[in-house]
Amino acid sequence: MLKITLEQWRMFLAVVEYGGFNQASVGVHKSQSSIHSAVNKIEHALGVKLFSIEGRKTTLTQAGELMLRRANYLLEEAEKVEAIGLNLGEGIETKLRIAVDEIFPPHLIYKVCDAVSKEFPVLRIELMESVLSGSTELLKNSEVDIAIAPYPVSGLFSEELCEIDFLAVASPTHPLNTAEGERTFEDLKSHRQIVVRDSSLSAKKDAGWLGAEQRWTVTHIRTSVDMIVNGFGFAWLPVPLIENQLQENKLQAIKLSMNSRRKAKLHLLFNDADSLGPAARAFLGELRYLCLNELG
Repeated sequence: MLKITLEQWRMFLAVVEYGGFNQASVGVHKSQSSIHSAVNKIEHALGVKLFSIEGRKTTLTQAGELMLRRANYLLEEAEKVEAIGLNLGEGIETKLRIAVDEIFPPHLIYKVCDAVSKEFPVLRIELMESVLSGSTELLKNSEVDIAIAPYPVSGLFSEELCEIDFLAVASPTHPLNTAEGERTFEDLKSHRQIVVRDSSLSAKKDAGWLGAEQRWTVTHIRTSVDMIVNGFGFAWLPVPLIENQLQENKLQAIKLSMNSRRKAKLHLLFNDADSLGPAARAFLGELRYLCLNELG
């Protein structure tokens, strides 16, 4: 049986927060005697002195400093337990699973997750990064609640979310960028192309220009970027993911005679709008807002 109640710990924290017993009385709308009583009970139960009072100044003792850290943690955990109970009672989900294609700008998904987490502090968010049809496969298999994917799927709710620009790039020292004049698709065929593998296990798809005679296939776009920066090949890469490398001249756009830039659409997918909880709806709203304002 616990000797100290959460309310007594709250009174202890109030004295610390407001700087004294009298100030805490005003701040939490409790009588000064009740706050004194709560702190005295803690001190008596633990056999320690929490405060040192000199004139009108109330300061924590060394033991009080230690108990302050523990009491803060205790009350934060208690608030989380209450929040989870309330969320369950109100139908608010405790976990949200999102599949995100790797070409989607990472900084935007981070912003969305942060905004939703602030609104739903006990929500656990799981992000599953995928390539090509990987996101739709995860959604079809009920492994995620929401997917951001390149392909719409019949039978699922689908809306166009945004367009991502792709640019044909290689390192500044790569032959495709050191030779004079513009390059053609025939020129590309004699150089190694870095391709990112579809993360779906059942329905492999290829995307983009695949005319190069030699290809290296990797699992993640970041691996592709690293290879190309180091001069091992070329690829069409999503501009939002390589902006820093372009600015730092670690990557350069290949001067093609035509179609050096391409666009790919991303779609927002989920099974049933009615089955989505408040946190999922907040995620969708924040995602649409940021895409509209930052991607156009």
